[in-house]
Amino acid sequence: MQRAEILVNGLVQGVGYRYFVLREARALGLKGYTKNLFSGEVLTVIEGEKYLIEELYNKLKIGPSFADVKNASINWSEFKNEFKSFEIRF
Repeated sequence: MQRAEILVNGLVQGVGYRYFVLREARALGLKGYTKNLFSGEVLTVIEGEKYLIEELYNKLKIGPSFADVKNASINWSEFKNEFKSFEIRF
């Protein structure tokens, strides 16, 4: 089990990006949250099997149809078993 922070920028706010993340993360059985940052980026903090997080990361680099992802980064860290489900935070 792993934990990761995924940071995505580009046209990712106001285009349904967080709801896309929510659907994809839940479909993969991952736990954590996603939220908009004041910088215009979207942060996703995620826990689960590493290969599932990598699968989600590959989807987030593309995003939903109205998004235009410019950059995405992933930082791995130690699993903390902090989350019970996946949610959007405001």
